Amino acid sequence: MQKKTEISDFELNQIKQRCDKATSGPWVSYIEGRDHTSGSNFIMTGNKNNRGEDIELIGGTIYDQDFIAHARQDIPNLINEIKRLKKLIKNE
Repeated sequence: MQKKTEISDFELNQIKQRCDKATSGPWVSYIEGRDHTSGSNFIMTGNKNNRGEDIELIGGTIYDQDFIAHARQDIPNLINEIKRLKKLIKNE
């Protein structure tokens, strides 16, 4: 199997579109016993002034939940960095 080494602009735009369609951020992972003392583990979506629906996972680990919650912020940041670096490479 051949390793893929470059993300095309089309693929990058597809990833961005999926992010844009997801519930608005920020997303914050709340783990019972770590972040609060009663209730269940959940991902809070939105902010204090514009809360979305909470997300609860079934079958995932605490680390899976933290990863998913952070991905809402991390992926757009990574897309922006990839676009910035591609532009730098193109202008060399």
